[in-house]
Amino acid sequence: MDKKKVTENKLVKKGGSTFKEFKEFISKGNIFDMAVGVIIGGAFGKIVTSLVNDIIMPLVGIIIGGHDFTGLVAKVGDAEIAYGTFIQNIVDFLIVALCIFIVVKAMSRFKKKEEAAPEAPAEPSEEVLLLREIRDSLKKNK
Repeated sequence: MDKKKVTENKLVKKGGSTFKEFKEFISKGNIFDMAVGVIIGGAFGKIVTSLVNDIIMPLVGIIIGGHDFTGLVAKVGDAEIAYGTFIQNIVDFLIVALCIFIVVKAMSRFKKKEEAAPEAPAEPSEEVLLLREIRDSLKKNK
């Protein structure tokens, strides 16, 4: 039984490189953007939930005759099937999806406007200028 001995020094080096990799991973901009997106998404979800529960569903209830979906229950034997809660969750999802669609569509319009703005022509690099001189010189020699 020939086992490799792991010294404390090797463990510290390996742990240090893992920590360094983790630090690089965590400090990338995408991670912070994603974290901000999750936080904003959670707050946006609360707003949309309030919109659905406090504004839209009472209006839907008036339209369908004052019914509240969450109270709809079907009894099968001793079990109760709360299909009204399911309907409520579907309506919540559809409204959240619609709100996200509208936000994404508005943001894509802003991006298109930014992209459509004409950019000032960039000054060509020295390599490009040199290649152009060589090209022109070759044309003259033909």
